[in-house]
Amino acid sequence: MADGTVRIDGNTLLLPGGVRVRFIRTLRLPETGTHALPPGLGDFPLRRVEDYPDTVPAEWLARGGVMLPVYLREAMWLSFGGTTEPAALQVGVGKVCAVSGKPWSSRPARDPQNYVVLPRQPWLDGINSGKGTVRQFVAVPLGLGATVEGQVTGEEVWGGVQLQSFPLKEAALHAWREEQRRLAEAAARHRSMSATGGYGAAVPMAAPMAAPGAMPRPGGTAGAPAAAPRAAAAMGLGVGGSMRQEVYQDDRPLSDWSTTAAGRVFVHLVTPPEWRRITGEAPPPSPVDRAAYTRAGLPWFDYYDQDAADLDPTDALGAVAPVGDWIGDDHTPWQPPSPQQVKPLGDAPGKPVGDGDW
Repeated sequence: MADGTVRIDGNTLLLPGGVRVRFIRTLRLPETGTHALPPGLGDFPLRRVEDYPDTVPAEWLARGGVMLPVYLREAMWLSFGGTTEPAALQVGVGKVCAVSGKPWSSRPARDPQNYVVLPRQPWLDGINSGKGTVRQFVAVPLGLGATVEGQVTGEEVWGGVQLQSFPLKEAALHAWREEQRRLAEAAARHRSMSATGGYGAAVPMAAPMAAPGAMPRPGGTAGAPAAAPRAAAAMGLGVGGSMRQEVYQDDRPLSDWSTTAAGRVFVHLVTPPEWRRITGEAPPPSPVDRAAYTRAGLPWFDYYDQDAADLDPTDALGAVAPVGDWIGDDHTPWQPPSPQQVKPLGDAPGKPVGDGDW
């Protein structure tokens, strides 16, 4: 996809440069305390906006991109598993950077860093709250002021999620590919010596660590009715509970990255009734109850990379209040997982997705 197009492969967004993004349904955390990473409960379905010109709002057609159905107060996380080469990926929530808290930018930046580094960053579950934690992405309607966008900017105009990827410049990408080739050759020699009992040979180089995004956190597998377009119930992302997850600091010089985006896409969040009206499809079932999941003994996750540095929190994102402060508690009982349920992790595409004016 050297032409800058974005495509959908199943429920995966493919951005130029081998970037792969999936939106994963998950359990919503309590808004007090700090928790392990919740599990994946399947992918959100993705559809191209331009495939439904008669039923989506006109402003969605103007922005282009894709859409997915999400319930009020449903939580999600973004999986980057399968990304093949280094990329700087910007993640916006209502055109507020989920990493830096700054307004959406057309290029990568530092001080503060406004992107995640792929494939080292395996997933992103929420906004960067610093000190090894994020606050969970939770869907809320626009107009209440509860979104990250509303709390940071004082307005709710955009909603949705925005993605923009930047590849390495040619020289830096060539050097990275050469390093991967050398590591692969060293690993092959090591396997060959092991198979033939080669003892006393020089100590082999370590094989390259698998990309964190490929690690097996669950949920990581990989005709519309004719009706006049109308204004849809717009949704954005607020924040929920805190969880242990690092947003990694880039260890490359900023000059290694292209200043021109390889691809970008606007992701519209649709309420289940609007999804049915727009697409004619049934939305996914309502989210799984947290207590039932925990009672079943299913796993939660901890992920830690001792070689990576965590980004510091920013004032703008640190001040974002959880959704419950705006629309009240839902009184769903919380049953914490047992220690045995928390699992440690780690030390032909479809048509192009149209981009628009946003």
